[in-house]
Amino acid sequence: MAKKINKNETCFSNCKKNKSNCANKKCRAWFDCKKYNNCSILASEDGPMTLQNIGDLFKLTRMRICQIEKNAISKIREMIT
Repeated sequence: MAKKINKNETCFSNCKKNKSNCANKKCRAWFDCKKYNNCSILASEDGPMTLQNIGDLFKLTRMRICQIEKNAISKIREMIT
């Protein structure tokens, strides 16, 4: 059973503090991976990952992850120029 989230806490901070799986599928950081308590933010704390590692977590190909990465970098460049 998921624990109640305090109004001052995010879903991520609550899961990290309680070392529990996130059950809030509407959370922006949620993804289906029990290893990282279903939290992509917790997964990112493991440090750098290869495109293949990320693809395996999200059940996507490394090429799709590469496409998403390029798109994200392009959008960031547009925002800062």
